Amino acid sequence: MAPSFAVHARRGAAALATAAALGAGAAPAAFADGSPSPAASGLYGAKDPQFDGVFRQSLAFLAQDAVGVSPAPKAVDWLAGQQCADGGFAGYRADTGKACDANAGEFTDATSAAVQALAAVGGRAGAVQKGLEWLKTHQHEDGGWGMTPGGATDANSTSIAVGAFVAAGQDPAKAAVKGGKSPYDALLSFQLGCDKKEDERGAFAYMPQNGELLPNDLASAAAAQAALGKGFLTGPAAKGADRPVAPLDCAGDEKAKPKDAAAGAEAVAAYLAKKLDAGDNHLKSSMPGAPAGPDFGTTADATLALATGGHRNAAAKPLTWLQAKDNKAVEWAQGDPGRLAKLVLTAHAAGADPRDFGGTDLVKQLNETGPAPEKASASPEKKDEEKKDDGGGFGVWWFFGLFFVASVGVGFLLSGRKKNKL
Repeated sequence: MAPSFAVHARRGAAALATAAALGAGAAPAAFADGSPSPAASGLYGAKDPQFDGVFRQSLAFLAQDAVGVSPAPKAVDWLAGQQCADGGFAGYRADTGKACDANAGEFTDATSAAVQALAAVGGRAGAVQKGLEWLKTHQHEDGGWGMTPGGATDANSTSIAVGAFVAAGQDPAKAAVKGGKSPYDALLSFQLGCDKKEDERGAFAYMPQNGELLPNDLASAAAAQAALGKGFLTGPAAKGADRPVAPLDCAGDEKAKPKDAAAGAEAVAAYLAKKLDAGDNHLKSSMPGAPAGPDFGTTADATLALATGGHRNAAAKPLTWLQAKDNKAVEWAQGDPGRLAKLVLTAHAAGADPRDFGGTDLVKQLNETGPAPEKASASPEKKDEEKKDDGGGFGVWWFFGLFFVASVGVGFLLSGRKKNKL
């Protein structure tokens, strides 16, 4: 029998709490000893990959692709080798010769991140297609996805799945329709409207709690990106162009809500910009059990979403905050491939130089966490052409919360969710 909604909600809340803690820089016990990874050669990062191996590897590839770097073949082989026979991905498989547990061991977030990464590196069209088929198989009738097969739909897992289809060159509104509903229908059902407080309007909830939508910054940042029809990897906004954020227009209608994904993206961008302004240009950890202080992962996710939406001025302030040495965002990311990748992707989208991010070469640091890259291309556009030619286009819930944060603290979705992890 499928778990009840209450059970899903409790598990979801636990995953979010863990993800928020990771985004803020807490150190779960599983990562506290800093021991070398037991994983096979090819994996990025020296920390135990039990919770986030696939997610951090995927983010690393996407960040490298953004700056024209190609990962080593053995690193790509490692990620592709983590795929289960049915096309899904677990958080990490220590023994890839052992069959996956289709009911408990595979995750939407890991699968979606891996699809995005394998589509970016090229040459893995078969693995990408199998991953998309897995997502279609486990899509719910409301158009969304839960963290695990059978899990209640949540905003974060749905958002990262949108990115998987986009990365493969498919329109989620057409390629991922279930029960007559697309992922955007599911996402919009989690967005807060004019019946909420003014400073909450436009935000997204992770999932309803006792029938009520509560604003969640991690879910809002993830959904903002997905509502724009984007994944983790986006091109930099046009220089000089800026789109001012536009708060949800209620016009006296307490029942008003964004009517489509484009309107939803505008409304949540205004929410994030206002929340960042109120927090001295960064988001603070707010989840139960998370340490007080800045939430670096979700701040990066929000900045990425604002930049992707063309809101350059709104993104510039948190971007500057992330680069400031005194704020310690780079220190938070040091040595962690998932976190470094998040900063690289954010800098790239917001028009900053990832190789000189507050005086730090994030790309060099990221490359040093894994096998030496195969090559560095001076022309990312050429890489895109090559990819087109090639045709590629844990059974416990809180495990995955660890790296979808943030969005993988690696916050972009849960965000993926260490001694200083995602």
